[in-house]
Amino acid sequence: MNVAALSSAGQASQTSAASAATVDYESFLKLLVAQMKNQDPTAPMESTEYVAQLATFSQVEQQVQMNRKLDDILQASALSQASGLIGREVVSHDGSVSGKVKEIKLFSDGVVAVLESGGQIPILPGVTIR
Repeated sequence: MNVAALSSAGQASQTSAASAATVDYESFLKLLVAQMKNQDPTAPMESTEYVAQLATFSQVEQQVQMNRKLDDILQASALSQASGLIGREVVSHDGSVSGKVKEIKLFSDGVVAVLESGGQIPILPGVTIR
């Protein structure tokens, strides 16, 4: 069974990407309102330009919502994969810690297997699962 752990760097980039998308979304609204307020009254914006900007606005909104839903799916998948480790034997990447998995702890930066002996093994690349 292959369980991919989330890296803290990956999580940070997802968070900054989400905030960047939100900033772009809000910035787009501010720019659109500022453009409409400050347009030249003798040469107002063409209706086709206005419709094109509204379409772009709609696309940005849909992309932000889709990214949120994909994040939810990834979290559910990680939890599903992690629950499959319970009762299985795991060996750390360096072979120093091994044992049968009693429970799984899912954190924002990855998965940690709690062993029956009380030890803990972060599920990272190189961990052997039997």
